Amino acid sequence: MSKKVAFWIFLVGTVSSAILFLGLTWDTHRQIEALSHVDKLSNNVVEGKRTFEKYNCNDCHTILGFGAYYAPDLTKVVQRIGADGIRFRIKDPEKALASSWRKMPNLKVSDAETDNLIAFFTWVGNIENGDWPPQDSKKRLSRSEERMVAGVGVSPGAAVFQSRGCMNCHALHGTGGTFGPALDAIGRKLSLEQIEHYIKNPKAVNPKAMMPPQTALSEKEIEEVAGFLANLK
Repeated sequence: MSKKVAFWIFLVGTVSSAILFLGLTWDTHRQIEALSHVDKLSNNVVEGKRTFEKYNCNDCHTILGFGAYYAPDLTKVVQRIGADGIRFRIKDPEKALASSWRKMPNLKVSDAETDNLIAFFTWVGNIENGDWPPQDSKKRLSRSEERMVAGVGVSPGAAVFQSRGCMNCHALHGTGGTFGPALDAIGRKLSLEQIEHYIKNPKAVNPKAMMPPQTALSEKEIEEVAGFLANLK
């Protein structure tokens, strides 16, 4: 290859890459208001962001891909554990995370600050970011779940229960969270249909329920995990 040919390859490649990069950047900025729902940026959301920064939550958590990896990602935390679950963890982290090796300090966050944080997390969770992060994806079964079912031999419902974060709040055989009740013998109390209904709309079954509707689960996932829990007797 001559120097002239190499020069033209370099020049064309550099210019075309720059044009593509600038075009994609422009397109992203063009859509950002709609994708991030700027119209829903309330004062509570803004104050929640300030509270998030005040307590340096990024030192332990990631959100929208930024932060540390010690504690769980917070991008879809409202959809995952609900507003009551967030309040419980902030107000009493020692109890909420008693069974976890990852510990969270009690930062004495006020009720108003907690409400603002929830508003901020709710807004972030509704940003249209391509169904990310993967652990909170709305897709039916992740590759890790499929490998769990095929390689380890667990049931699809058990795989959903473990990989979808149910054990963040519930325990089985002494392992898991303490925010929700242990589910070792849930099949003695509720039928498969009742468990399905509870997963979809907990407060319709128990008005005092602190568990959020599991809208991130597909119908098939709900059927599978309900079948798994109904057999725990």
